[in-house]
Amino acid sequence: MKQGRRTAAKQLLLSFGWSGLALVAEDKVAAPVSIAPVRTGPPPNPIEDGLAQLLNVRRLHVQELTGGEAAMQIRDMIIAAIQASGFFSVTENPERADAFLRGTAEDLVFTDQFSSHESVGVRSGFGTGRGSTSSRGYERNSASIGVSQSEDSKSSERKHEAVAAVRIVNKEGDVIWSTTQESLGAKFRGASADVAEKITRQLRADMDRARKLPRIEAQMETRRGLGMARVG
Repeated sequence: MKQGRRTAAKQLLLSFGWSGLALVAEDKVAAPVSIAPVRTGPPPNPIEDGLAQLLNVRRLHVQELTGGEAAMQIRDMIIAAIQASGFFSVTENPERADAFLRGTAEDLVFTDQFSSHESVGVRSGFGTGRGSTSSRGYERNSASIGVSQSEDSKSSERKHEAVAAVRIVNKEGDVIWSTTQESLGAKFRGASADVAEKITRQLRADMDRARKLPRIEAQMETRRGLGMARVG
């Protein structure tokens, strides 16, 4: 009787043991295996990433430019040019800004010196001679003309040359756009005003370039599709 009970107990333990092994095996099989994603295609271009971020800027804060008193004047001209372009809302409150324009600017004053030297010289000569062995003697005629003139002139011209190197950074401090411009002045603008205009012109060209990037065009098409779906 006792032997029968022992045999039944062994069979019960064996059954529980096999069940436990089966559960452990199931847990091992069911455990998820994490696989690192494989990136396909070319690596991202930092310049294109910066241009894409530039299109998302709504408020821009123009910080003080280094370079002295002239830099402050160029900063005011840059603010006026960007505000007139309508690209961003320029804010004096850095806490409300999406991005910041930083850099350095200088309006240099120098003098160009010009000098010239002109000279004119004319030389001419004429001579005749006669001789005789008689007692009447010997006769000689000669003529010579010489003209020489020289002139030195000096002049100086006072000029302005404005130079600015600026960049736009996001809140994390990453540079998303930069340019360097210089000018000796335009027909109807001074050097500083012309530099501010050139910066704005370059910003316009780069933003137009950003809108033509393939992924930006795809995003714009998606937004247009969503807008039409909402209207419909």
